[in-house]
Amino acid sequence: MNPSTIVMTNELPAGSSRSGGEQLQNNNPAPLSRYESQKRRDWNTFGQYLKNQRPPISLSQCNCNHVLEFLRYLDQFGKTKVHLHGCVFFGQPDPPAPCTCPLRQAWGSLDALIGRLRAAYEENGGSPENNPFGNGAIRLYLREVKECQAKARGIPYKKKKKRKLNNNSIKSIGAGAGAGAGADQHKNLMQAS
Repeated sequence: MNPSTIVMTNELPAGSSRSGGEQLQNNNPAPLSRYESQKRRDWNTFGQYLKNQRPPISLSQCNCNHVLEFLRYLDQFGKTKVHLHGCVFFGQPDPPAPCTCPLRQAWGSLDALIGRLRAAYEENGGSPENNPFGNGAIRLYLREVKECQAKARGIPYKKKKKRKLNNNSIKSIGAGAGAGAGADQHKNLMQAS
């Protein structure tokens, strides 16, 4: 779809209308899941952020730089203490006293936010190829935030290692329903891990 057709709310298309209270009651959609509600709130918040820029930015003009500015803007509302290099508590997971280091958005919160906004962008008419939330610069920024926060807290983030199946596991899988089924199960297990 054309980026200029991206919509910010779930309003009715032009020319359609709702008439009568009975129709609204009979056509109530199922309540949104917690994830869907949060995704809608995040999408509306981002849209409001763009409208409040001087000059206002339309979604068709939005790029990864606007997304990065939005993420930095959100830091002022953060609740995660990130110690600066000069702080005596830098690298300590549980500092014994308060300090004046800034509060920031936690890496995990930003990562989840970008995931929801990326999905919302496409659900509201944006093309996956032009999705500013999926840009490499956003992934790089999130990786830098993750590493910086890990160093500041003295807690390294480690990648999860893939589980390896030993020979006994493979034999027990193959004994289930013939060699062909065992091979399929093994393949599925390897893909899942």
